[in-house]
Amino acid sequence: MYSISIHNMEDKMKASVVDLRYKMNEVLKALDRRERVTITHHGKVRGIIEPVRTGTMMKVEEHPFFNMAADDMETVAAQMDKLRGSRYDDIRY
Repeated sequence: MYSISIHNMEDKMKASVVDLRYKMNEVLKALDRRERVTITHHGKVRGIIEPVRTGTMMKVEEHPFFNMAADDMETVAAQMDKLRGSRYDDIRY
């Protein structure tokens, strides 16, 4: 039959397709520990499952580029229009 084994390799887990079926709970725990899981089938790597990045999306207005100069009172939209220049005006109107 199948030999089920899950190998931990420094911050990575290696699991076979059979492991996904019978040991999915351990795979999910590895993902919770922020480990990458390498999936193998017949000893060959078939794919990698990576944990979801949990970083928060920042608003454009919060990006460090905008308002670099403390005395700059120009809005983000105005700054973007200036950066885009005439190429944006050609398709905007």
